[in-house]
Amino acid sequence: MPPKGSGKRKNTTIYSDDSPTPPVPTLAEQLSYLHNPRPFKNPNYTKNINRRTKNLKAVLTQEREREKNERERRRQEKEENMDVDGQLSEDVPPEEDLPTYASIEAPPSVLPQRRYCDITGLEGPYTDPATGLRYHDKSIYELIKGLSTTAAKEYLSARGVNPIVK
Repeated sequence: MPPKGSGKRKNTTIYSDDSPTPPVPTLAEQLSYLHNPRPFKNPNYTKNINRRTKNLKAVLTQEREREKNERERRRQEKEENMDVDGQLSEDVPPEEDLPTYASIEAPPSVLPQRRYCDITGLEGPYTDPATGLRYHDKSIYELIKGLSTTAAKEYLSARGVNPIVK
């Protein structure tokens, strides 16, 4: 005997184009943004098929090669601008180092140093006055109060602070 409900089902939905009521759009069709214009896309954009992506190693190698060529060009210019006795001419501007991807040096930040919790590593805006440990919130403070002085000293030394625990 076949299982219950496995027989042929009759199609109970009737679709007709001459119906006075239009078909109801599904929720996905109602929430879809496909029919809206996209002003952020350039309609004249065509993808460059010949363009190839480069990995970091290739970019760094290309940058080093460019730096080497630039140094060689500057050295040759410097040699051309030298007088007969080996001194630089007065009209030659001083050589300036251009920052590159591989050799950029930044000045120290003017922003204050970020402080992190010694226990969790999250941002630690509070400091325990007894141990000097930085903590994130009240639950961590409860844990710090229960620490022994040797454990507090170890946390401070891990941060690189001279551990003076009162």
